[in-house]
Amino acid sequence: MTDTFGTADDFSDPDGIAILSFWQAQAKAREQMVQRAHNGRVADAPRTVKDSVDSYIEFLESHRKSAKEARYAADAFILPALGKIKLDDLTADQVRKWHVGLAKAPARVRTKKGGEQKFRLNENDPERERRRKSTANRILTILKAALNRSWRDKHVTSDRAWRSVEPFRNAESARIRYLSLEEATRFINASEEDFRKLVRGALESGARYGELCDMLVADFNSDAGTVSVPDPKTGKPRHIVLSADGVDFFEEITAGRTGTEPIFLKADGSKWLDDHQADPIRETNKRAKITPSINFHGLRHTWASHAVMNGMPLIVVAKNLGHSTTRMVEKHYGHLAPSYVAQAVRAHAPKFGAVLGNVRAIRRKKDRQS
Repeated sequence: MTDTFGTADDFSDPDGIAILSFWQAQAKAREQMVQRAHNGRVADAPRTVKDSVDSYIEFLESHRKSAKEARYAADAFILPALGKIKLDDLTADQVRKWHVGLAKAPARVRTKKGGEQKFRLNENDPERERRRKSTANRILTILKAALNRSWRDKHVTSDRAWRSVEPFRNAESARIRYLSLEEATRFINASEEDFRKLVRGALESGARYGELCDMLVADFNSDAGTVSVPDPKTGKPRHIVLSADGVDFFEEITAGRTGTEPIFLKADGSKWLDDHQADPIRETNKRAKITPSINFHGLRHTWASHAVMNGMPLIVVAKNLGHSTTRMVEKHYGHLAPSYVAQAVRAHAPKFGAVLGNVRAIRRKKDRQS
């Protein structure tokens, strides 16, 4: 039923109440439209999952937060399956089925732009299964963040469709792979000269691949023994404190170079870009006979793992890695820290000297003295 607020009258003068001029009628109509929208009787055009995700990524970009992973996840995994669904039509079963499907799908491998997507085969490996579930959980988190933002903005009446979908349990207990000191030496020596500098930079600083690629000569402060990298979350630089060996290394590779030049360059003088490390690290793993092989991020784990094992306080490790708290460091490396409890037990626990049967194992001299 249409509301009426006046009578058409071409002869009487408008009084603003019973008889309205054209302009008064137009203003009155606008007021009623606004009021109906306020009361929820006029809704925006139906929004889709794609609208929600695109809006969320724009929010990330405008607030200087990293949107790269969210955009990749959206284009590769979210939008092809769910993008066209209207938010009010989305169901928990749809989201749950999609989430499970992500975990069961084979992992993607690098494919030339525009080419048919390739996948890794023969993945009957519990660790790879865990990684797939972990990836599915991360993508679910991105989807939920986008949908929750639309729900808070009242673009959808309820959040039940995704609120009840739970992430996979025990999928985040990653096995941290790091190189032993002997492996690290082999890995460095097996690297091509330009890639070797990048490897040394990672092992001496614990910096991420992207951070190393963006480092300029001016970012290295020889006097302070630090190298600075921008924090994508805050926009402020973080200063990585280097060891004496690290300072010597950075001094050597930056000597005589201009401050605006990238510290790490390829043999042809070009900059290292996304995925350029993939082929060199695969070849280096083969030449150095590293089994199981390690990816570039494992070099960051190598720095952190040995720092913790050498007794570096977890808060210092966290600060150098760019974490605001020790939570992530404790999760991934806490078990490597020298343990006061373990030392106390081994020093003070009773020694009964009892053996089973008549055979006593011959222990090494080192074990008897411990």
